[in-house]
Amino acid sequence: MDTAITTTPMANTTTPTADAALLRLIWLASPALPVGGFSYSEGMESAIDAGLVTGEDSAGAWLVDQLHLALARADLAVLAEALRAWREGDAARIAELDTWVRQTRETSELRQQTTQMGRSLVAWMQSFHPRPVRAEPPFPVRPELVEGLAAGASTSSARTGVEDPARTAAERTDYSYPIAFALAAQAHAANDRGTLLAFAFGWAENMMQAALKAVPLGQSAGQRILLRLAGEIPQAVDHALALGDDARQSFAPMLAILSARHETQYSRLFRS
Repeated sequence: MDTAITTTPMANTTTPTADAALLRLIWLASPALPVGGFSYSEGMESAIDAGLVTGEDSAGAWLVDQLHLALARADLAVLAEALRAWREGDAARIAELDTWVRQTRETSELRQQTTQMGRSLVAWMQSFHPRPVRAEPPFPVRPELVEGLAAGASTSSARTGVEDPARTAAERTDYSYPIAFALAAQAHAANDRGTLLAFAFGWAENMMQAALKAVPLGQSAGQRILLRLAGEIPQAVDHALALGDDARQSFAPMLAILSARHETQYSRLFRS
């Protein structure tokens, strides 16, 4: 006896807005985004030169430590606060957070990385999204804080070489990378936790690729490192979201020492 097999279409569990926000986060986190993240090893190349990272296991352990001890307590924490500041239209808070990021970069290499990647991300937004999508509540974006990106800023410190703390957020196009990333994510209705997960995974992909090139490692080893990092990222994000101003910190002395040594390293592949 023949029986007919019927199927019931799966219910659509997301909205077009939610889908668009998720796709934007995937896009922002992609190493293919032309912001230069692939150019930096964040001290890992110096750690390899010093014999601290020698293979897959040590590279994975190094990056897990960096995720929890540096990224979670600094960039991810400040990113969470920047998302709220953009959402509330708090220009003074945005400037304060941006200043904190710059002041806690302990070497010229690390400072160059965050400023260059921030400028590049803002330039990408200017080129492809001159008028970012206005999100509906609960993720409103204050228009006056993003309209300035379309026109650019004649007083940008990238052009004058002088940072003016009195400039409003709407006039600036030279944000550090976490602040620029927060703007890009907030302008497209991304939620806070999803934004931090995307930021951390994008960092993990770039750092895994740095390990592949500098150790060097094979592709399978790189994917195992990425799997290991992916398992650690949710905990790091939870930690970052729970931190406040008093607990946020940037204290990784060995990383700073290795970054400083890298500035004069004889042979190197990466800019940091």
